[in-house]
Amino acid sequence: MRLVVARCQVDYAGRLTAHLPMATRVLMIKADGSVLVHSDGGSYKPLNWMSPPCSLREGKTDEGQVEWTVTSKGDDTLRILIEEVLSDSSHDLGIDPGLQKDGVEKHLQELLAEHPATLGLGLTLVRREFPTAIGPVDLMCRDGEGLSVAVEIKRRGDIDGVEQLTRYLELLNRDPLLAPVRGIFAAQEIKPQARVLATDRGIACAVVDYDALRGLDDPTHRLF
Repeated sequence: MRLVVARCQVDYAGRLTAHLPMATRVLMIKADGSVLVHSDGGSYKPLNWMSPPCSLREGKTDEGQVEWTVTSKGDDTLRILIEEVLSDSSHDLGIDPGLQKDGVEKHLQELLAEHPATLGLGLTLVRREFPTAIGPVDLMCRDGEGLSVAVEIKRRGDIDGVEQLTRYLELLNRDPLLAPVRGIFAAQEIKPQARVLATDRGIACAVVDYDALRGLDDPTHRLF
């Protein structure tokens, strides 16, 4: 990973346009090829970014200023004009072991792996922790028609979880042996904003009853 602290201006052009005026920011170039622009406050999310696959070209403007041009496969561009570099370092982070899930989330994954049809009629498990270049998908399944289904499992489903599944689906759908791959976002509780985003991206949502999966659900407590 390469980390550059610099005074820079950032312009994005693609599905929309966005401009970040000159200021000091952190530029992150990850080993997977992604490029992220961070500020020192406001949010843990990047101000702007380009997901892989993309290419980074370093050059100079006619005025002699350093300029990075990041181009995606779809020809979106991120232009970073650098006025001053304060720090530039590279680090080999090695292989990440992946996120260690808390007890409830891990147990949810185990239970749903045993009962995948809970998420959809005819769904069968192919593999837990299905590997991708950016991390493992919780469950890889097949539906009744034999099509691939990627399942991301959370205790509380928010927008970040939908974004994570979206990135997995983008990679998985490039594999001709798997494509087409659809997604299911499963959680004990799904926030309204996350549901709207998931629906917009063609991702199905499934609210999971943890107690019922564990066999602790008492039908005598139900109204229906």
